[in-house]
Amino acid sequence: MSMLITGIGELVTGDPAVDGAVEEPLHEGLGVLRDAALVLGGGGEDSAPVVEWVGPADRAPAADWSIDLEGRAVVPGFVDSHSHLVFDGDRSAEFAARMTGQAYDGGGIAVTVAATREASDLRLRELVQRRVGEMRAQGTTTVEIKSGYGLSVEEEARALRLAREVTSETTFLGAHVVPPDRRDEGGRAAYLDLVCGEMLAACAPHARWVDVFCEPASPHAFDGEESRRVLEAGRDAGLGLRVHGNQLGHGPGVQLAVELGAASVDHCTFLTDADVEALAGSGTVATLLPGVEFSTRQPYPDARQLLDAGVSVAIATDCNPGTCYSSSMPLMIALAVREMGMTPAEALRAATAGGARALRRTDVGRVAVGLRADLAVVDAPSWLHIPYRVGVPLVRALEV
Repeated sequence: MSMLITGIGELVTGDPAVDGAVEEPLHEGLGVLRDAALVLGGGGEDSAPVVEWVGPADRAPAADWSIDLEGRAVVPGFVDSHSHLVFDGDRSAEFAARMTGQAYDGGGIAVTVAATREASDLRLRELVQRRVGEMRAQGTTTVEIKSGYGLSVEEEARALRLAREVTSETTFLGAHVVPPDRRDEGGRAAYLDLVCGEMLAACAPHARWVDVFCEPASPHAFDGEESRRVLEAGRDAGLGLRVHGNQLGHGPGVQLAVELGAASVDHCTFLTDADVEALAGSGTVATLLPGVEFSTRQPYPDARQLLDAGVSVAIATDCNPGTCYSSSMPLMIALAVREMGMTPAEALRAATAGGARALRRTDVGRVAVGLRADLAVVDAPSWLHIPYRVGVPLVRALEV
């Protein structure tokens, strides 16, 4: 059955060449249609509805049934390409400590590991589903979920198995940190062997990606050569590559990601001119996580420098219990505009099409015939209200 959606005050298609697009600087590159309509129907390979027609409301074809959005705006569903949703426990006291001057170095991850290992499958499943529901209530329709709070063969595989129940975008992050009981020289080497061997073998069937926290500035994370070994092992196992890089200081993360052809390098807080140049000449997306800087009081990444250099940029939440316990992509858009030098249009593109590029997806992040009907409705006449009315719950995924 087909469904006609009418009464769309503004429709952000993501295609600036779409017929009838508004030519105004505020909407640059977004392919905005006013007084628009959509027809959804059919089903893709996974039976998800797809867009069958898009255009002016006065030219809309008939459909089996219809809904009227009464002048609300519609945008592509947000693509959150970086999150850590499989966890239990509470680290609010750690946040409070940072707000009074304590620096973040990654060590608090061990607290979450202990709590997550104690949780039952039922408990973790309920928590993940609740968090995904929270994201959808704020307009996110595609989410990537990492492991990384198990740090054992059994626990990492369990995390990915549970994540796979809610998304196909699952990432093996056994190389999140070195477990506290393995931080001596011999234990560290043995853990790396485990990550690249038995743990990877157990996790690869449940994962699409492999990731590593490449951060020489942290004693808990991994240096360049250790990170290379993890990524190459994951690649040999058939997984795509992602990198946590350059979050706490200058380091090799960005250069390693570009060299190995990673889909994205995430954080990118501390970059050299050479890092920016490498990203600009590559297919690797720089995924920025402004909620982390908000929650840790670190400097924000310079999105303006990246965009002006021609780097492909995405925005994601990094929703996790330690450095950004927020599932709100609208908040990330507002922070990107206010703190990182992005225009509203650039920030919206980064949260939709940019996230899709970071996941190497061509079926989401835009509104076009044949693509998934992953849409978000804004309870306002213009998409500009997303960063304009920061903190107000205006955006929700359209359930079809």
